Amino acid sequence: MRIKSYYAHAVEDAMAMARQELGPDAMLVNSRKAPPEARHLGEYEVVFATDLPLEEGASPKAGEGPAGTPAAFGTPAVFGPAERLAREVADLKKELEGMRRTLQRTPFSPAGWTGVAVGHSDVYSMLIGSDLDPDLAREILEAAETRLIKGSPPVHAVAQADPGFQRALAEELESRFTVQPDLGRGESPPRIVALVGPPGGGKTTTLVKLAVNYGLVSRRPVLLLSMDNYRVAAGEQLRSYAAILGVGFQILETIAALAQAIEENRGKDLILIDTPGFGFADLDISTALAQFLSTRSDVDTHLVLPASMKPGDLSRVVDRYEVFRPHRLLFTKLDETGSFGAILQEAARTSKPLSFFTTGQRIPEDLETASKSRVVELILGGRRSEAQSAA
Repeated sequence: MRIKSYYAHAVEDAMAMARQELGPDAMLVNSRKAPPEARHLGEYEVVFATDLPLEEGASPKAGEGPAGTPAAFGTPAVFGPAERLAREVADLKKELEGMRRTLQRTPFSPAGWTGVAVGHSDVYSMLIGSDLDPDLAREILEAAETRLIKGSPPVHAVAQADPGFQRALAEELESRFTVQPDLGRGESPPRIVALVGPPGGGKTTTLVKLAVNYGLVSRRPVLLLSMDNYRVAAGEQLRSYAAILGVGFQILETIAALAQAIEENRGKDLILIDTPGFGFADLDISTALAQFLSTRSDVDTHLVLPASMKPGDLSRVVDRYEVFRPHRLLFTKLDETGSFGAILQEAARTSKPLSFFTTGQRIPEDLETASKSRVVELILGGRRSEAQSAA
């Protein structure tokens, strides 16, 4: 390494001299007022370092000591401090290089992975960009590459645009979760369904969409029950919907009343139960309802979750609502986000099947049955069509 001092009446002039001689990769080490003994060379001293070696057979220039150590132009070279500075700069460069290698091994730099092709870094970025957990994204990519290698020549494994890899990726994503777009837990009526979830998740409008699509359209008798007596006039909203649809409706205040209403209406084909939206601070008061729903083998409980919720918050909500023992996950508000990895993330993490999606406020149109192809399409975007074309 060469370290050299440049003197000029302005720091910018000295820097220009250094860049011209040492090249654009030269590193600025220090700048200061020139010492009195070198003031005649310029008002400022600027010290630069470079990896460029001295040309073979060349002797140090003025202002440079042996092996490129610095000395003021026109003054005797002083090698001790300069050599120490050179060593410090070299140590600093080694430390920075070590940091660079460490960063390459983090999830943010797929090129440093073991077993994952460098060419798939943009696919990894897309997966974590859709809010999929980095560890799960890496695991899925590695498994997709394994699928591809088993089914085709290994040479294709590093081509991120390879249709075979796109198909393998889609298949691996689909293998990570299940779907059950059904209502009820048995074949014989009544099919009893309860929707639980955090406030503002869209339980009431989703319940009405289900009533229309799976009750009225099939000409099945429907009953709507509301346990939401915590919000002001919450039951009245559902009562209005029931009146418009021409279906039965009851507001219930106790668990005993809920159990009695179910027994008295077993002649209905579909019973839909709306529940309050309990926040974290309110879950303690939900104990009785949670115990009732979790112990009833005839009640199909769906946990209603907004797809627009942050992944970390979503996981906490799912874990807190486990006291209700929900059988399926129902995601709402898909129209309010562009990141859908958390849907797969929670389905895979909890092993709970996905049931339905809602994609807007329109009743009853904005309701979809959950499917594996739909989830993969949401996560991969245009890459899903590539995979289908390859298939």
